[in-house]
Amino acid sequence: MKYFAVILFLSVFLTGSIPEKIKPGEGFVEVKGGRIWYKVVGKGKGVPLLLIHGGPGSRSCEGIPGYSTLGNDRSIIFYDQLGSGHSDRPTDTTLWQLPRFVDEIDALRKALDLKEINILGSSWGGTVAVEYMVTKKPKGVKSVIFAGPLISTSKWMRDAKILISQLSKPVQDSINKYESLRIYDHKSYMAATDTFNINYLSRKPGARISAPDCAGSGKGNGEIYRYMWGPTEFNATGTLKNFERTPNLREIQEPVLFITGRFDEARPETMYEFQKEIPGSKVEIIENSGHNKIRDNPEQYLAAIRNFLSTK
Repeated sequence: MKYFAVILFLSVFLTGSIPEKIKPGEGFVEVKGGRIWYKVVGKGKGVPLLLIHGGPGSRSCEGIPGYSTLGNDRSIIFYDQLGSGHSDRPTDTTLWQLPRFVDEIDALRKALDLKEINILGSSWGGTVAVEYMVTKKPKGVKSVIFAGPLISTSKWMRDAKILISQLSKPVQDSINKYESLRIYDHKSYMAATDTFNINYLSRKPGARISAPDCAGSGKGNGEIYRYMWGPTEFNATGTLKNFERTPNLREIQEPVLFITGRFDEARPETMYEFQKEIPGSKVEIIENSGHNKIRDNPEQYLAAIRNFLSTK
């Protein structure tokens, strides 16, 4: 869940020009607990796109090079959630609650005067997106894209068990042994976790994305990740351990796309389960890709996003 999520915006204007507040540039928006940083790139006249990064506790900079290529169609808006990246880094754990992260969307919409939006939430960003849709019932949302989303922790954990069972027996044994002992820093367990990540998170770990925006950016925040999620991708022990919004998906009336990698830890089979909850929704599978689709197969991934948004 450490990657990204995307929200799309359309400002209503009479002149046909882009409103001043969403011209390319960067700045800060005040939220409860501090300031969050945002950056706008691109000038296309389509509905602008806001990238909500994954995590919890990750940052947006690694996604900027890839998603910015969509800027010919629309403005792309990135931001770092409170606690990571360029944003302020308070240490108050009472701030690490899902509703407060959801409120960041409203703060950005208000600050940038964004009347109409499309939403794409990737990984943990999908958690923020689905919570926004079902709790806020926001006006002006044109469509929603869920990319490898965490919508149900129980289904996420189920998928993790299935994927672990497909690894070698020594790797399985190591994970099961140290999970039962609650020892997460043993070298054998950490090596097994790396094997899981190489298979299901990013299948091209050596193909690092050139991300100049990460220079000078604050790092991700592992404390938020552990507090809200847990020690590893497949072990939910934090505040999200009982998260469940599958039954609420049917409340979303807007057009929806579920997009995931062929080898994603958010398994394609689970995306089809979610699709059944929303009549008319679609599923797109990115080939040769794990969870980090924008690294593993950026061409197909970005084309799928562009195609879905072309009529929005």
